[in-house]
Amino acid sequence: MTRSFEELVAEADAVSVEGWDFSWLEGRATEQRPSWGYQRAMSERLARASAALDIQTGGGEVLAGAAKLPPVTVATESWAPNVAKATALLHPLGAVVVADADEPPLPFGDAAFDLVTSRHPVTVWWEEIARVLRPGGTYFSQQVGPASVFELVEYFLGPQPEHVRRSRHSEDARRAAEAAGLEVVDLRAESLRTEFFDIGAVIYFLRKVVWMVPGFTVEQYRDRLRELDELIRREGAFVAHTTRFLIEARRG
Repeated sequence: MTRSFEELVAEADAVSVEGWDFSWLEGRATEQRPSWGYQRAMSERLARASAALDIQTGGGEVLAGAAKLPPVTVATESWAPNVAKATALLHPLGAVVVADADEPPLPFGDAAFDLVTSRHPVTVWWEEIARVLRPGGTYFSQQVGPASVFELVEYFLGPQPEHVRRSRHSEDARRAAEAAGLEVVDLRAESLRTEFFDIGAVIYFLRKVVWMVPGFTVEQYRDRLRELDELIRREGAFVAHTTRFLIEARRG
């Protein structure tokens, strides 16, 4: 690595982190993908649906990657910059983007959709998902599991209590879905290798995924960042593990 710590920090601290596109990290970080292939599986389900809702769509990139959208396709998003980005991306494909605060109720009538999707939702309101699904309709989602990338989180924040490390467990999602009256027909979980190859990649990731180290700024953590930069230069990468689970639930 020929670039200095200060050069890498300045670049990563200035780049835009709008949307949910991580292409800036190409060559600088890698994340192993889950075996189930969410994008492909979601696309297959969208092709068979007549009315679909994508919750917390981000910048719309995942939904836009589907080969075919249903005749009625709606996406919700709460963050204003992402609403604008998703609108520009999805409107030409025939999808409507609705600004929504990600709090109940969803702004749709009962039994409005035969498919609800969501990739990496921050919160899941199971009773609302069950309400807007038609009988026989399906919720299909890839979610972040417990203690995801916690090697990085705990590098900056120190050891986290067990209830924090266990948060977002797939079995908790199963119980919540069933409590809302849904039948869980598929549930899979995997731990996946993630590597950061320079300190700029770490900074970009923490600026973009804001809940990992809440309130993260370069200035606040400059000393720890410098130590981490030295570790990456010495060992070639900082290794963490991402956790993901896939859940598919059907309304009876």
